[in-house]
Amino acid sequence: MLMRTDPFRELDRLTQQLLGTSGTWSRPQAMPMDAYREGDRYVIALDMPGVTPDAIDIDVERNMLTVKAERRPVAKADDVQMELSERPLGVFSRQLVLADTLDAEHIEADYDAGVLTLRIPIAERAKPRKIAITSTGDRRQISG
Repeated sequence: MLMRTDPFRELDRLTQQLLGTSGTWSRPQAMPMDAYREGDRYVIALDMPGVTPDAIDIDVERNMLTVKAERRPVAKADDVQMELSERPLGVFSRQLVLADTLDAEHIEADYDAGVLTLRIPIAERAKPRKIAITSTGDRRQISG
């Protein structure tokens, strides 16, 4: 039901490791996610530790779901000197193509403990349904 649109993610990760650029401020980063079906909806959970809810932007255009978040630097006092900085700062983004069977008009979003959870209902037209068969003499009429 979901397709990744991030084909160069592994190459990007290797480049970060080789060049040591994982902490750059303005370069977009990927965010880890889980996606699973729960009853009549899909659930997508995205890890965004250290991101405030007002720094998260969720857009849907046609069937493209885009999630962007920004982890900003912690305000520092003048007498604070950074000794080690391993947590990446900057813009994190993820794009997913939603299948036509999902109802992009009714997406729910919740952010708790650094995890953004999106719940996307399955469209009514995609749910299984029974088709009744009626008989009128020698002719059979199928209604759906």
